[in-house]
Amino acid sequence: MRSGKMNRTPRAEQWFECPEHLPLRTIEQIWAARVLVVAPHPDDECLGCGGAIAMLAGCCDLRVLVITNGTMSHPNSRQFPAAALRALRESETRAAMNYLGVEPAAVHFLGLQDGAVPMKGIEGDAIGGDATGGDIFDIALQQCRDYLAEAQPQLIFLPWRADPHPDHRASWQLINAALPQPAPRRVEYPIWDWDAAQRGSIPSHIDVWRLNIQAVLPQKRAAISLYRSQVSDLIDDDPDGFRLSSEMLERFLQPWEIYFEEIT
Repeated sequence: MRSGKMNRTPRAEQWFECPEHLPLRTIEQIWAARVLVVAPHPDDECLGCGGAIAMLAGCCDLRVLVITNGTMSHPNSRQFPAAALRALRESETRAAMNYLGVEPAAVHFLGLQDGAVPMKGIEGDAIGGDATGGDIFDIALQQCRDYLAEAQPQLIFLPWRADPHPDHRASWQLINAALPQPAPRRVEYPIWDWDAAQRGSIPSHIDVWRLNIQAVLPQKRAAISLYRSQVSDLIDDDPDGFRLSSEMLERFLQPWEIYFEEIT
């Protein structure tokens, strides 16, 4: 059931600190014949939705759309300059998704610049991006429209609309603006909201629930480990490079995944 009120905790921090109180759903309750998972960066899809992907990949048409090229994770590496880092991160995504049962041809990379996904400001002006000439938001928007018209998903996993990372919010905005009407079912997954210092409030019209992924948790754990650029010292020549901490990883290695869904 997607409509109607559920027992919700009014404070966002309680959803994250006491997730065991959230309703628990099974994969059968969210199954659809055509599913799309949208990732702002290579690895977000595995962290936020790896369990769902593992359970859905073998029983539906599942595709993965990665919005950015991931090159800002280690911007000062000489061993992996931008082109090499992009290739590495794409190969990690294909390997991780293949491990979870997704065919390489079902993974598509939009290739927008990491850290600069365009979005519309309050006044309607494009913000971010690195294209020259024209409306950079509209260029990316058309790319998303073309992809969605071909994929025709019935269920879409999206980054949480209010995620602290601007690329995540912009990715949500792009996909929602590109969707045909009536729009397919959308569920949203948190990434940086696990950081109490960054998370914001969650509106009352959003349901929060857990998906039971106990049966595929070992697969998700193994798939995440394939993102060596993000979880290991593979790239060791950039002191400012990004690495997922063990504490952060543990948040995504529970026997459930948290999802947000707008009440309809």
